[in-house]
Parts: sequence; structure tokens; C-alpha cells
Amino acid sequence: MCGIVGYIGKRDVAPLLLEGLQRLEYRGYDSAGIVITSPKSAGLRMVKAKGRVRDLEAKVPARFKGTTGIAHTRWATHGAPSDVNAHPHLSADSKVAVVHNGIIDNAAELRKKLEADGVEFLSETDTEVLTHLIARSQAEKLEEKVRQALRVVEGTYGIAVMHADFPDRIVVARNGSPVVLGIGEKEMFVASDVAALVAHTRQIVTLDDGEMATLKADDFRTYTTEGTRTTAEPTTVEWEAESYDMGGHDTYMHKEIHEQADAVDRVLRGRIDDRFSTVHLGGLNLDAREARQIRRVKILGCGTSYHAGMIGAQMIEELARIPADAEPASEFRYRNAVVDPDTLYVAVSQSGETYDVLAAVQELRRKGARVFGVVNVVGSAIARESDAGIYVHAGPEVCVVSTKCFTNTTVAFALLALHLGRTRDLSVRDGKRIIEGLRKLPEQISEILEQEEEIKKLAEQFADARSMLFIGRVRGYPVAREASLKLKEVSYIHAEAYPASELKHGPLALIEPALPTVAIVPDDDLLEKNRAAMEEIKARSGRILAVAHQEQEKADHTIVVPKNEDELDPILMGIPLQLLAYHTALALGRDIDKPRNLAKSVTVE
Repeated sequence: MCGIVGYIGKRDVAPLLLEGLQRLEYRGYDSAGIVITSPKSAGLRMVKAKGRVRDLEAKVPARFKGTTGIAHTRWATHGAPSDVNAHPHLSADSKVAVVHNGIIDNAAELRKKLEADGVEFLSETDTEVLTHLIARSQAEKLEEKVRQALRVVEGTYGIAVMHADFPDRIVVARNGSPVVLGIGEKEMFVASDVAALVAHTRQIVTLDDGEMATLKADDFRTYTTEGTRTTAEPTTVEWEAESYDMGGHDTYMHKEIHEQADAVDRVLRGRIDDRFSTVHLGGLNLDAREARQIRRVKILGCGTSYHAGMIGAQMIEELARIPADAEPASEFRYRNAVVDPDTLYVAVSQSGETYDVLAAVQELRRKGARVFGVVNVVGSAIARESDAGIYVHAGPEVCVVSTKCFTNTTVAFALLALHLGRTRDLSVRDGKRIIEGLRKLPEQISEILEQEEEIKKLAEQFADARSMLFIGRVRGYPVAREASLKLKEVSYIHAEAYPASELKHGPLALIEPALPTVAIVPDDDLLEKNRAAMEEIKARSGRILAVAHQEQEKADHTIVVPKNEDELDPILMGIPLQLLAYHTALALGRDIDKPRNLAKSVTVE
């Protein structure tokens, strides 16, 4: 969603903030703004602009100097994209400036009360409400002004606040939207994402929900919204600034697709136990007796993470023989589900900050459930809220559309399935078979990526389609779901995924030459069933692109992928379809790294 960057120190602040905003552009936004001050200046100076960060930069005057500032990229929730609705927002006396990620649920009610008291609003945003609440507080300290305002606010927020009367500090707070502090040498940073910080410091502090912080140039302190001091120990970020560069690729999506062999190698490294044909997952804190007491696994995620969970649930059932299923976290948290003490709940999120997943975790913990997290970002909210978990070690993923993180998450689920299986009834022989398959994955991924030119040509043939159908059975169905989502996200072509067995129950009515079908056809015990589905499509003059382990006679084109173990095949079969989506979008001239209307980290409902 939106992005926050802030700095206090001795350096010229505007270039630092603009650079930080550029590193957050991948999150999705429609406007940007910056406000600065310094101990020697009188008041706050602000510039805002609808559009990209470059549009903001063009509006910043040459003599726009200061040593303290906050900046923001906004993704519209309240009010259309415009200069006025862009953040930061200033109070009527121009003394208070606020940037805000999240949504204030009771903004309309608070706005009416403020308007009745004579406050005139300039924007349509919920954030301006918070700005006026802080400005109208009679408290003497800025921290208390912010605290009083937050007491009447309902909803989610990550905020940074400046006040002209307190030019020596920035006050920040978090509830449901990430806030990260960067610790420098006599300078401090704040951001909503470490991507904005790593060029300047690798020492960070991540705030918890209900936590605030005061940043000064040479110091910081953290405390709760009730005023109780908290202890925050800085941790070291694993990735350096170069990890966020394109590395010679034209887009981040292309770079991240091609990083998958190395990324999978990282998630496997140090975790395989050849002696017992199993894996070490130190973050699980789950001994064999506890593992055997698990009667069910419920996996919760959103979007791509949900699809990874679908693949994970199948592997857990196949290898560990534990009933398992995946469900969208956004649905689970609202349906008052029965929480079973013998069920292991697994929360999946690339960012570790996805609001619907985090809210589900918090509700499960409140009801006494055991919750594991499968996340990519160390120290993220879901990682901290979970009882234990697995980091997927995909590395920074900048493109809004997830590729390498999806693949690494499915591999992490294979590790979990193997671990649970070997504590139960999975034989040493089968454990060894799965380990050998896991070790083949990086090389097989590289082999698939070598087919990029052929896949590019296929993509150009399908770029004129107005809609596409993706089908698969059992192991192939989650692959079809994820491939359909990828095409929609990045190319804007409408796409639907169905189980191949459901063709006769409705989708066959859509088949015609103008509707291409992508069929996921693994060489497993359902091979002939999948071939029969393709026969039905061909009988109705449908075009077929198959993703299979061997050429398919009924398909117009086949992308052949290397064969692994049956249980692990879905991990590989989605990778050529990432390239298909990428090159389709490229042929259509789409903004591949920043698809319209989408954001990388969804931290609001």
C-alpha cells in the first residue's frame, strides 16, 4: 500500500526522502508529498503532487533545505488522487504534519464533530482528521498530543508526525500497518518498509501494534500508546541495498523470475537431514510428540499466498497423511470458524504484514490456537505474532506481482510436509526420494528458464486474447489458479481457473477459438483424465497450450517441463506460466512492475 519515509539528522533531508520514496514505488501509489523543517527554520515547508515521485521531485524548489522531514506515497482510499488529497496533511495553523498508512474506520464520525467545532477540511481523506485532532490537543508534549488523538481513532495506522514547535523530533506510531526505525550514526530514519532504509543503515527496529516511538537525531525511545516504556533491540537487516536493484534486467519481475533457482537453493540450505531422510526446521519449536498430536492443518493466506497454501495442503496430505486445506484469510476471519486445539494453523504472507492474515492470526491466538507463520520478511508482524514458523528466504521481492516468493513458499511447504511426514508414517525410502527431488529443483528451474525465447513467442500469439481459461486436476489445479492470477495481475487479460473435471458443469459453454485454454498436465495417475479434458476442448475448436512433462498430441502447443517427484511437480509447473504472463504483458505494453490498481503489501482490508 502507501509508503512512508522520514529522516532526522544533519544531512540535507529532501534528496534522502525522495530517494526513499523511489525505493517504495513498487508498493503502488497515485500521489506523493514531502514536508521538511530544521531547528534553524521557521515552520514547516511542504510540496505535494498527484502522479509519480518524479512529478513531486520536479515541483520541489531548488532552495528546499532542511534536516528533518517526512514523505509519503499515497494509494487512494478516501478521495480521488489529487494534489490536495496527497499526504502529508497540515493542520489549519500549518504547525502539524502527518503521513499515514491504513484506514481510520470512524473518520466520518470524527470529521462531523470537528466540523461542528469550526474546523475546515481541505481534503477528502481520513488522515486529515488525525492531523486536526493532534493540532487541537492541549497537551504540552508532542508525544502526548499524538497519544490523545490516537485514543479516539478506530482502525489501522502507521503514522509519522512532525510539529513546528518540536523541530528536534519525529513521533511515529503503529497499529496494523508497518513502521520500521533505522538506526544511524547521529541520525535516525523511519519507513514503512526496509527497502527505503538499506541504502543508509542495516540496523532496524520494527514497532509492534500499539507501540510508538520518538526519533531524535542522536536517540530514539519506544513506548506503548498508553505511555509505558518498551525495550527495543535493533536487529541487522539481511539484505543490502544492491538486493533492491534491477541487476541488468529491464524489470524487477524479470529479474525475480530469473532469481528463483538461487532462491530455492537458499530455502533448502542447511535444512536437509540426510541421516534420517528428513529436514531441520529450527523455527518450528515442534517436537515429534507434538507433531504426532496434530489432527488437521489449516492454511490461511491471501492471493498468491493462498494459492501456495493450496499446494502446501496437498503436499501435507500426501506426505504426512494429515487432513489439510487452505482458505482465504479474509474469509476465515469473518465466518466465526470453529477453532480446534488439535489443528495446526499456518499463516502465509510474503510481506508478513498482510492485514487480513495478521488479523486472523491475532484472532486464532486469542482463542488459544497454535499458529505457525510462513513469511519472507524477518521480524515482520506475522512472524512476531506467530508461535513459530518458517522463513522462506526468497530475498527482497520488489515487483508487485509475486514470483520467486511464491515458489519459495511452496518449497517451504514441501519441507514442512516432509518434516511432519517423517515424524508420522512416511518411510525412510520416501523421505529420501523427496529429498532427492528437492535437490533437483534449482537445476530444473534453470532448465525451464532456458526456454524463455520459445515462451515469449507463445505469449505474443496469445496477447490478443480477451479472456483465457486455465485448467488442472488435483495437483494441477492450484497451479492453474496461480497462473490465472498472474496473467490477470500483470497483463489485465481476464482469466479464469477451473478444475479440469468441472468442464462439463458449465465452462464448456465458453469454449471457442477466441478463448485459449492453458492446461496443466503432469505425468501422474491423472494423465489420461487430463488428456480427455483436452479432447473435449479440441472437439469444440478450442486452442490449447499445455504445460506438461511430454508433448501433448491434443494441444496446439506444449511447454515441456522437467519431471520431478509427483508431489513436487506443481512447484515447477507454474514457472513457465510466470514467463507467459510476463511476456504477454510486455507485448501489450503494460507497466509490469506496478500494475494498475494493485499494491505489493496489502495492509488494509
